[in-house]
Amino acid sequence: MKKVALVGSALALCLIVTCALFPDSSEAPTGFDGQTNGLIDQKTHTADQEKFDEVEQISDGLGPLYNAQSCRECHQSPASGGVSQMSELRVGHRGPSGQFESPIIPIAHGKTVITGRTLVNDRAICPSRAFSNVELQERVPDTETIQTTRMAVNLLGDGFVEAVPDQELLDLAATQCRRSHRRICGQTIYVPILEAPGHTAIGRFGWKDQQASLLSFAGDAYLNEMGITNKLFPDEVTALCNTAPEPNDKPGTDGLEDIDRFARFVRATKAPPRDLALADTTEAQTGSRVFDKIGCSTCHVGTLTTAPAGTETDGGAFKVPDALGSKTFHPYSDFLLHDVGTGDGIAIAMQEHFGAASTRRTWQNLSYKSFQDAANKVRTAPLWGMRTHSRLMHDGMSLTLTNAILRHEKEAHEVTEKFRRLKPKEKSALLAFLNSL
Repeated sequence: MKKVALVGSALALCLIVTCALFPDSSEAPTGFDGQTNGLIDQKTHTADQEKFDEVEQISDGLGPLYNAQSCRECHQSPASGGVSQMSELRVGHRGPSGQFESPIIPIAHGKTVITGRTLVNDRAICPSRAFSNVELQERVPDTETIQTTRMAVNLLGDGFVEAVPDQELLDLAATQCRRSHRRICGQTIYVPILEAPGHTAIGRFGWKDQQASLLSFAGDAYLNEMGITNKLFPDEVTALCNTAPEPNDKPGTDGLEDIDRFARFVRATKAPPRDLALADTTEAQTGSRVFDKIGCSTCHVGTLTTAPAGTETDGGAFKVPDALGSKTFHPYSDFLLHDVGTGDGIAIAMQEHFGAASTRRTWQNLSYKSFQDAANKVRTAPLWGMRTHSRLMHDGMSLTLTNAILRHEKEAHEVTEKFRRLKPKEKSALLAFLNSL
């Protein structure tokens, strides 16, 4: 990577600290070239991508309620695992106590209701030739007054994110809060690791940090976005119109299920690269310094480092391999939850994201209160690969960088005010820097 990609005082300080704490760390590989980061050989990586891209059919277990027919449908630009124009719909309401409650959505003319999840699927497999009288499509009732859309997120490079130690994120939150005199305090939450029952870790995936493990993340999406039951999520959202044998996701001859291959594919992807032609300009280099000066890098942290190879993560279910161990990477995110005034008021639904059985299990460090406390918070959006996004912020409602910045309030209010006071050349430089990410 060119040195220009690492300019900026705060980022340089991060690199100095990283080198001191992790003297043997090396740069994570970057690229949109579809090549493995070294975790597995290219033939296996290509085969895993084919599974990631595969279009599911009703005979595979698609639905009965779903949003997409393949992982790639929501994670595709500019390569499999990237972002897309796809968004999902989430709703809910405030209960008598003032806390967020998941919606109650009747389907099939009120014969059954969907509960325990905030997601409203946009598609259904019925009515159909086989079930011509079953009206399955979810519709939002008037009772669900909290409503939002959330954009699909980038997955490229998330193997490095998964390998960041919990303690590094906890330390980031504490340092951030202390240095800002409690004006900016990222929240960490412990979430279940479904492949390690009873264990939790610091969440980092999804707009609400609802998953810490890429395998749990894959299982969650396979059920809730495509309707495919699997070893981590064995229960259908509804039994209506369901004819495929359960669970839908079954092991292949190698003993691996689709969700195992999805997780391995994401772990083996390279991190999003910079646009080096733009990053090499004087304007973008100046913009990097402006980014640090006004405080953007407080939350959009430029550099993180993964745990050493051999470190056990995900409740002991995954061991950091050499390809992901002691790697320095540049996501421009702290992966913490913040209230910047754009939060949607929706809390994590335990049953939806961790399965019905999770509500009957004891999980180490799990706090339901922390889920409610984070209802109006969202994860700091990683800015790497941002130039591939046409719609910005969690809801996709910002179409320009300037609008996205100006929507930052509350914890980010002082930073936004500093942006407003920038000279025109400084603003232009900052936007050039952001466009290089």
